Amino acid sequence: MKIAINATPLLSPLTGVGNYTHQLVRELARLGPENDYSYYYGFFSKRIFTVKPEGLLDGLKEFVKKIPVAGRAARHVKNSLPLLSLRSFKLYFEPNFIPLKIRAQRRVVTVHDFSFKLHPQWHPKDRIEYFEKNFWKNIDSADRIVVASDFIKDEAVNRFGLPAEKIRTIPNGVNPELFRPCAYSEAAAVRKKYSLPENFILFVGSMEPRKNLLNLLKAYASLPAGLRREFKFVLAGFKGWENREIMELIGRVKEDVVYLGYIPEAELGPLYNLAAFFAYPSYYEGFGFPALEAMASGCPVVVSRAASLPEVCGDAALYVNPLDIESIAHGLRTAAEGESLRKTMRAAGLEKAGQFSWEKSARAHLELFEEAAKQ
Repeated sequence: MKIAINATPLLSPLTGVGNYTHQLVRELARLGPENDYSYYYGFFSKRIFTVKPEGLLDGLKEFVKKIPVAGRAARHVKNSLPLLSLRSFKLYFEPNFIPLKIRAQRRVVTVHDFSFKLHPQWHPKDRIEYFEKNFWKNIDSADRIVVASDFIKDEAVNRFGLPAEKIRTIPNGVNPELFRPCAYSEAAAVRKKYSLPENFILFVGSMEPRKNLLNLLKAYASLPAGLRREFKFVLAGFKGWENREIMELIGRVKEDVVYLGYIPEAELGPLYNLAAFFAYPSYYEGFGFPALEAMASGCPVVVSRAASLPEVCGDAALYVNPLDIESIAHGLRTAAEGESLRKTMRAAGLEKAGQFSWEKSARAHLELFEEAAKQ
């Protein structure tokens, strides 16, 4: 088949959607070499770009984000550019919610979650306006819809009335080259680079409202001073948005908290290896990459019993109520004080993470592409 894939998510630092797109396109090309793939970056190319934009382009993107009118204009241009090309395809795969105007006989679209509709307060205003204007009128054009968890499929069908026969649950994978128990030398190099404490609780993710970082920090701050001295708190990820209260709280407990900012993906595996355990009491996840990456790296996880996280973590996690600061604090204290519990959780997490792979995910996508093409 001639397949077009929107690869513009690869032109930003790889977080959720970008990571999904990057891992999947590599596996699709490897497992389905008989297909003719074209990758769309504002232009069509046969190459998978893995180099992140730097310098002027990064600065321009940040500038555009600060000007709503410019942001809307940029999205309009991005969505309209495919019309300038006369190329057409058997199938177009959109990994990022809203299909572009790429000419194709069949469309497969991935919907990662419905937070933009259910919890608009968690997103920048311009993103919500863009989704409200473009998502619902375009999703009907999809011949198949991919979701990463049965939780999101249930929302799609039972809350938003999308046709169940169009929707396929295909779990994401984890990269075993990056996320695995690593050698002492790898971990030691990362510890030295970031001057990390001997024992620490780790959070990885953007500082955005749905990650529930504020309640997590409040729970950590409520722990006994001695426990906080023994287990520092390390945060890695973008500053995100709506984070003023979070930054103020970090300032109040700064002697126990280390904020690293964005960490290159290659260093995340060793970072998970160094942590005593990983804490992720997110309110809502369509899948939950960080929890899976932590487990695959041999790091015990404390997560919310909410949304898709129980699907991903199974019996390997220690669960907390994301709405209850005392519940989160209890989970942190239980994991910190339970060395033998962490050892058990580490083994269970590695076993659970072994059930997820990008090869398995890509094979399921290819089967779905073939199914859509034949209809």
